Amino acid sequence: MHRPLRQQLLDQVLQLIAQAQPLVDVVVRRDRDLASQVRRALSSVALNLCEGFGSSAGNARMRFESARGSLYEAEAGLRVAVAWRYISADDCAPIFAAINSIGARVYGLIRR
Repeated sequence: MHRPLRQQLLDQVLQLIAQAQPLVDVVVRRDRDLASQVRRALSSVALNLCEGFGSSAGNARMRFESARGSLYEAEAGLRVAVAWRYISADDCAPIFAAINSIGARVYGLIRR
């Protein structure tokens, strides 16, 4: 992957984190543990992606798989928060769309 594409993907993940942050701040007032788990999962996406970019083939794939797993863990955490009615599904819709887009790109990294 060329450096600009790496930077684009990392920027997309950082935008996702910034977009989710206000919702996580709402969740933390009702469920500190859930908010912490979502926050850690989102951070893990960025960190595992970057680690994967700096790793060789087999290790890179493992890191990209971890990033994708963390991405979907964060999505599940937000869906749980919606189910508990801490936040609304409408507020999460753009975040879920971003997660799907990033997930597809990470899947492409895993498959290459």
